[in-house]
Amino acid sequence: MKDNTKGSESFLVPQVMKSPNSSPKTLPKYALWFILFIFLVYLFYTLNLIYPSHTCTQNPLLSPQPITSSFASNQTDISPIHQNTKPPEKTQLHHVVFGIAASEKLWHRRKNYIKLWWRPREMRGFVWLDKPVLGNDLKDKDTLPSIKISSNVTSKFKYTNKDGHPSAIRISRIVSETVRLGLEDVRWIVMGDDDTFFVVENLVRVLNKYDHNQFYYIGSSSESHLQNIYFSYNMAYGGGGFAISYALAKALEKMQDRCIERYPDLYGSDDRVQACMAELGVPLTKEVGFHQFDVYGNLFGLLAAHPIAPIVSLHHLDVVEPIFPYVNRAQALERLKVSMKLDSAGLMQQSICYDKAENWTVSVSWGYAVQIFQSIVSARKMEIIQKTFLNWYKHADYTAFAFNTRAFRRNSCLKPSVYMLSNALYNPSLNRTASEYFRYLTPGPKCKQGRAGPLRVEVYKKPDPYVWDKAPRRLCCKILPSEKNNTMVVDVGNCGEDEIIAL
Repeated sequence: MKDNTKGSESFLVPQVMKSPNSSPKTLPKYALWFILFIFLVYLFYTLNLIYPSHTCTQNPLLSPQPITSSFASNQTDISPIHQNTKPPEKTQLHHVVFGIAASEKLWHRRKNYIKLWWRPREMRGFVWLDKPVLGNDLKDKDTLPSIKISSNVTSKFKYTNKDGHPSAIRISRIVSETVRLGLEDVRWIVMGDDDTFFVVENLVRVLNKYDHNQFYYIGSSSESHLQNIYFSYNMAYGGGGFAISYALAKALEKMQDRCIERYPDLYGSDDRVQACMAELGVPLTKEVGFHQFDVYGNLFGLLAAHPIAPIVSLHHLDVVEPIFPYVNRAQALERLKVSMKLDSAGLMQQSICYDKAENWTVSVSWGYAVQIFQSIVSARKMEIIQKTFLNWYKHADYTAFAFNTRAFRRNSCLKPSVYMLSNALYNPSLNRTASEYFRYLTPGPKCKQGRAGPLRVEVYKKPDPYVWDKAPRRLCCKILPSEKNNTMVVDVGNCGEDEIIAL
């Protein structure tokens, strides 16, 4: 009788019939070949997991392909990590192109300011005039930048500001017109007016802090709080000078004319540039060494307490008094150049020290002036600017400035003795400068606080061209013994360990 039921086991595994007198039968050949095939596939798969083939295509997320030698040899921008790469060259003066805004009407007078700081064989730039200068003296050709005439496109733009002049549109386009010249190896375009004096070494020092391949708009605000309110604290004032990285200048050139059309009501050129910077999304990077000098009168208080930053520019030279007494404006700047050539990084940097025996406070604005106060004045007070000047808006009081001020004492017993630079020399064997200052102002003879101070001051200082590569800090000064009659000797240098500016 047959059993017609089939279990799961008999379905999966073939049943072998056995008899007590027979031996077990061998598997068919096809079964052996099938088992061998399964075994070889299993072995191949196992070995491939342990030792993966480099020729197989792999999942790049799980096992990135190595760079083959043939690929690497064709790539110019790939180098081994251990290879020494040359650091990028620092910005030099020849990487800067100046755009100087000028007018035919004032050129014959103001060109003399540019001659004071321009270096024909070292610098690149152009004076942009509204029209050609008649009777231009050819002898100036070797002492001034080349002259360019601005494109005659001003009339196509609307100008609706009733207090200004359409020439502001022409001047605002100087950066774009400079870009269109197609100059090579340019990193920065620097704008300034024809009555601006640049300390070019310090300008380069400032620019070296920034990557010219990025978008940078560098300058400073006005000294007048009211000016900044009327225009903008976000604007670089063009007379004081501003710098635009070449990458940003090229971006500005592409959109500036369309941008200008959107702002017919603005007053000047610098606020038009700032409006376009706002549309490009680029803020002002403020460097306080650019000086607009929206003031009238005597700059002494501003210069004698200069911020702890390299001085870059002086503007409105036709408006303010000469920075040294008894000379004209050009002669005053020539005198400043004497110390500027010796130590431009330290120019006008203020140091404060005390003469305990005389109860004096001494302030040195290196390369410019020295003050001696007949009392002990704190460093906190000494670094506040003395108000020797008037606001741009003459009706405004001292609260209209964008910085703290203190009164310059008119009382003959309270005002300091002031000494102005006479000469400066460099001693190469000692690597030291010696600058001389003669007394210009002195307290009255009837004051009882003590003697008014010596007739002259000698200041010794070692130049440090890399001082602005370090964290900003005011230098210290010391009163040295003097064997010269009626002469104070002062040494200026880095502050010592644990040294503070106090008596």
